[in-house]
Amino acid sequence: MSDGWTGAVLVTGTDTEVGKTVVTAAVAAAAQAAGLRVAVVKPGQTGTATGEPGDVDAVNRLAAPLTGRTLVSYPDPLAPLAAARVAELPPLELYSAVDAIREETDKHDLVLVEGAGGLLVPMGVRPSGEPWTVADLAVSLGAPAVVVARAGLGTLNHTALTLEALERRAVPAGVVIGAWPAEAELVHWLNLSELVPNLLGALPAGAGGMDPGVFRRSAPGWLTPALYGVLDDWRTWAEQE
Repeated sequence: MSDGWTGAVLVTGTDTEVGKTVVTAAVAAAAQAAGLRVAVVKPGQTGTATGEPGDVDAVNRLAAPLTGRTLVSYPDPLAPLAAARVAELPPLELYSAVDAIREETDKHDLVLVEGAGGLLVPMGVRPSGEPWTVADLAVSLGAPAVVVARAGLGTLNHTALTLEALERRAVPAGVVIGAWPAEAELVHWLNLSELVPNLLGALPAGAGGMDPGVFRRSAPGWLTPALYGVLDDWRTWAEQE
């Protein structure tokens, strides 16, 4: 077992649709290849009215973690707290989520907790009735965070804001690029050079569509040792992709 992150680890993003689910699957696959017992928890799944598989189903298909668990699901494709209100369903209470995640950390070496949207999206309510976010969950758990970011234009500002918000809360964090393009342009290379000090990995575009066996074998090559990968030379990796 390498010296990677253990216990609860939050997976958040600079925005929605940046690749959080596929990154979660890649970290799960790499950690399991390193011999860890891995669980994946999705506190709030939204947009389930169509009957399509949720994020945990996608992670199960790609990485087959020991445990995959969704705490609450809501039909509308909104932030979890808003989706609960629209559906007139109970919102997820912060300490119920904390207790459920800690229950999994007692049984697993690594518990990946995938948020919804970005870091400060309202997820549910505190006992007081006030909203809570993924950032609040990280603080309550004492957990580090993986920030999934885009490779292209605009990512530096969004990533810096997210990292600053985590730093102000004393939450350790690193960045994974959710989809490195097959034909990288100047903007991608410049962004990569700016992100390298905080970079924990980068997935090739289309990774989520890979055969699961190929995905699991490839995942360690996309991540640094902190996330149970073997990646240490960014330029060589990117040129090969």
